[in-house]
Amino acid sequence: MTSSFIPQVLVERGAHCGLLTLNRPEALNALSLAMVRSLTQALRQWQDDPTVALVALRGSNKAGAPGTPERWFGHFCAGGDIRYFHDAALSGDSSLEDFFTEEYALNHLIQTYPKPIVAFMDGVVMGGGMGLCQGIARRIVTERTRMAMPETKIGLFPDVGGGHFLSRCPGHVGEYLALTGETLGAEDAIAYGLADVHLAAADQAALWAELAQARLTDPAAAAAWLDHRLPRTPITWQPHAAMEAAFGQPSVRQIIQVLEQAHDAWSQRTAEALRQRSPLMLHVTLDQLRRARAMSLADALRMERDMVWQCFHLRPVRESDTVEGIRALAVDKDHQPRWKPDRIEAVDPQEVARYFDSPWTPMAHPLRHL
Repeated sequence: MTSSFIPQVLVERGAHCGLLTLNRPEALNALSLAMVRSLTQALRQWQDDPTVALVALRGSNKAGAPGTPERWFGHFCAGGDIRYFHDAALSGDSSLEDFFTEEYALNHLIQTYPKPIVAFMDGVVMGGGMGLCQGIARRIVTERTRMAMPETKIGLFPDVGGGHFLSRCPGHVGEYLALTGETLGAEDAIAYGLADVHLAAADQAALWAELAQARLTDPAAAAAWLDHRLPRTPITWQPHAAMEAAFGQPSVRQIIQVLEQAHDAWSQRTAEALRQRSPLMLHVTLDQLRRARAMSLADALRMERDMVWQCFHLRPVRESDTVEGIRALAVDKDHQPRWKPDRIEAVDPQEVARYFDSPWTPMAHPLRHL
């Protein structure tokens, strides 16, 4: 009898390269707990393996025929499995806590990995997908890349280390991306320091094969090979005057005020977008970024672990903006979230502050070992 089991992560080896393929294309490779565990296990096994000098990561594509290049490149990762978040929260499934703890630990492992990692950030790269790519040796984007941290649309905040990597974008780009959830293409992703190399989508399969076959004696040789073969595109960021004027303001109320008082089309569109996001999470997110800017990666992830616990536990679960936002976007799909409160100006600063309270002592924190 043959088994119909198809692994959600394909773990393979090249000559001196570990090869990881996210293989849940029907869900745009949205991360499950099983995928987080598979990625973690592989990376830990290869961490001290002298025959592995480099790791490459890609997402599979449901549109291609099995065995063809089109099958293996299309959408990298749409983020975490938000329907699972919704159902687990309502049912009291304790695996939800495991998911966030293990996902954030994986994000830390990736960003502190002792060997170069190359990610093929093709197609959709959002939320948890961004957490798999930041802080690595090469972040490759294509003409099909659609990159975002859209969590405020579902009543969440940009987690998976988002506070850390967005706060390090130039100027106040990080605040803009975190609050609006705006989608970026390859050119802006590179300009904002969120990607390194622009590659034609059609060239990805050849590069993957080249990485698999490369003879690399150690991580230093792999890094030198990448510098020669995939040199980073220089960042040529030019400040956007209206963006800097608005998103450099000290509060969300002042940001929206500046935008709505401006007369240019960009400011008006941006203000309209913010009015559709969770008002509470806009305030929480801005505070998150401003705090994370002065934090290490480990401390930022520990803070985010506290915050995501509060998203599901601070209020009764059916009153959570996160549960409600996911319901509106992915469950009922009515796109009419009932935010509480429903206006930016009505958010209580004391409630915002409570999202940064930890339910654990430092010695009991689930990410204390980072």
